[in-house]
Amino acid sequence: MRAYDPAGMTHAGAQFPGVAFADGPYACADGADALVIVTEWAQFRALDLERMKALLKQPVLIDLRNVYRPDEMEQLGFVYDSVGRAKRPE
Repeated sequence: MRAYDPAGMTHAGAQFPGVAFADGPYACADGADALVIVTEWAQFRALDLERMKALLKQPVLIDLRNVYRPDEMEQLGFVYDSVGRAKRPE
């Protein structure tokens, strides 16, 4: 598992010794099976999603902070799931 947080990595390293910390969000996503957003830092709201999609093994994004809109993510070709939102009727 890799992680990136612009402010919390120095403290998190001691708490999570099995986690590899990346230099940025794109380095974190490079070759990953999925991306999980767990914080609302502004830089996560402005990701280059086409670049992110190209870096991931498959375009899977789990959004625990509801940063992105499901319809936009679907249009970009992501398998997208967010937490706490009402699901669209099938």
